[in-house]
Amino acid sequence: MKKISLMYFLVVGAVACTKHPVADQTITGKIWTGDAAHPYAQAMAINGDSIVAVGTVAEIKKWQGDRTVQMEAIEGQLIVPGFIDTHTHFVDGGFRLMSIQLRDARTREEFIQRFKSYAAKLSPGTWITGGDWDHQNWGGDLPSREWIDSVTQNNPVWVNRLDGHMSLANSAALKATGVSDNAKDVAGGAIVRNKRGELTGVFKDNAENLVNRKIPGRPADQEDMALDTAMHYVASKGVTSTHNMGGYWEVFERARVANRLITRIYAVQALSNWDEVKAKVEQQGHGDKWLRIGGLKGFVDGSLGSHTAAFFKPFNDSPSDSGFFITPEKDLYERTSAADKAGLQVMIHAIGDKAIHTLLNIFERVEKENGPRDRRFRIEHAQHIAPADIPRFAQLGVIASMQPYHAIDDGRWAEKFIGPERSKTTYAFKSLLDAKAMVVFGSDWFVAPPTPLEGIYAAVTRRTLDDKNPDGWMPDQKITVEQALRAYTIDAANASFEEKIKGSLEPGKLADFVLLNEDITTLAPEKIRDVKVVMTVVGGKIVFANK
Repeated sequence: MKKISLMYFLVVGAVACTKHPVADQTITGKIWTGDAAHPYAQAMAINGDSIVAVGTVAEIKKWQGDRTVQMEAIEGQLIVPGFIDTHTHFVDGGFRLMSIQLRDARTREEFIQRFKSYAAKLSPGTWITGGDWDHQNWGGDLPSREWIDSVTQNNPVWVNRLDGHMSLANSAALKATGVSDNAKDVAGGAIVRNKRGELTGVFKDNAENLVNRKIPGRPADQEDMALDTAMHYVASKGVTSTHNMGGYWEVFERARVANRLITRIYAVQALSNWDEVKAKVEQQGHGDKWLRIGGLKGFVDGSLGSHTAAFFKPFNDSPSDSGFFITPEKDLYERTSAADKAGLQVMIHAIGDKAIHTLLNIFERVEKENGPRDRRFRIEHAQHIAPADIPRFAQLGVIASMQPYHAIDDGRWAEKFIGPERSKTTYAFKSLLDAKAMVVFGSDWFVAPPTPLEGIYAAVTRRTLDDKNPDGWMPDQKITVEQALRAYTIDAANASFEEKIKGSLEPGKLADFVLLNEDITTLAPEKIRDVKVVMTVVGGKIVFANK
């Protein structure tokens, strides 16, 4: 029998026909299935876009016939269910791949030079957006429009901090949008001014809307290109499904109609638009296996890095400041209650301990008032939890939708902001799991890279990005590889009511899976971030192969 090597996979010729039903494909190798009852298998068979059998090599051979394509993983590799990223800003992530790159700018001078080089390639009047800068890289001083005005005279600039809760405008952007030094303060936001009362160009949270609402929209073809760029990029990282946190419904719908989707998308919309989503669901249902609707995203507070997360006690480095709510508590309750009555899923961003506590109270109240149902409330990020609130997640059936990469990023400087005691329950993966809460993982891309293997590495080792915590930052919150895998697969599917069709490799489920070049279940944890995706398959079709 002839064997042909293909990207570390062996594709084998046909075998003799049998009377058993014949599969289109069979895959042999070590498989972590995500099925708790049968966690490991040796092979599986696929017909069309779905799995028809999972079991031993001998069992799956019965599915092979003249037309069956047989694939065999190499010794030491691992097959896992396709990774589900439960929190992305997906099209924005695609745009970020095509925009100025500031995330790794380490000094003020390097920050300015990036703008000088990027602007030199642009036509006058073209906006410079994206960026994802991190002022902690150069010691914590916020950037100012004065830094970049001299190298961006002809191009309006509106670039965000990597968490999306703070942005910088240059003078050209302020002029183009009509925002002056006389701009009034905004509730749920902050405008940064210098000692003379002049705008520095930095706007936080709701204040960002002063500029956002006046930026010209992008043409549809650019949005479509950003989606395509995003899908192919995450496919190279093993992501087969994503939950997009707001916006771009028309972009996804265009791609679905044109059969261009290679990533399955849960298109979450803004909580404030719950009535529009209700009407859409009533008209066309929740969607299909490629594009699903019915989720609603809201905000309680901002972020730790921007000092806009809401805490009970002030920040250690800013004793007069304890953050703030972006959305008033009354509005959060009323929108959550209305959306829940409409049968929609509510998921709300909450980062500080006060924000999380308040949101748990709202969820508890709504559940009591609206009665029992399978609602699957989610708290997005759930970063800095008061110890007394940890057991409430399981008690209330609230899903903790978390991003492990943030732990090894924020862990470099979080204690400076909130001290060691509050940091103990920061990204409290193990405490939540021990309390029987459901924890699901994502990236928050564009805020962090959409790389599940790095996320698993982060959850298992908690080694910060600066390598200053070799035993892990807050190591008591480390979890196992299998727990992290579940958070990216079967439990992640549960977070969008899709656990019956994906998230594990079982008969009847979609053939979404990933081939890894090493077995992360036996590999030394510190080596997991170096593991590569060899192949990503969605619905039985290869969407990425590592050449």
